[in-house]
Amino acid sequence: MGIRQRATALALSVLGMAAGMVTVAAPAEAASTPSGACGSGYYLIDQHALGSVADIYLFYNGSSNCAVTWVRSPNGTRTYDLRVQIERKSDLVVAPDGGFYKYYAGPVKISAANTCISWGGSAEGIRWASGWTHCG
Repeated sequence: MGIRQRATALALSVLGMAAGMVTVAAPAEAASTPSGACGSGYYLIDQHALGSVADIYLFYNGSSNCAVTWVRSPNGTRTYDLRVQIERKSDLVVAPDGGFYKYYAGPVKISAANTCISWGGSAEGIRWASGWTHCG
């Protein structure tokens, strides 16, 4: 093994040991309410039921919207196919989230002062989306 190969092997070994010492932060605790998922400063401005499975909640804090699709009666073991999104009309930027979750999808947040938004989501195949609304 040549000097260059030894130096490379030594550098990779050191990097491997350093990577092993990196600690990973514990995941954040799940929110216990839809407003808790968005954080402080947001207030409820709208909501829509997705059958008896879940509700989509829309919050606003004066400059940004936040949306969450929240399971009504989670059993703690089942996962649900949940989706939520907000779209900003001024530039058609979309803030989405979706997947198989036990409690909720989101929160998704988007700055939306002085423009309209479209918001919606789905739960277990039940889909809903608003038109352009909450302009301001």
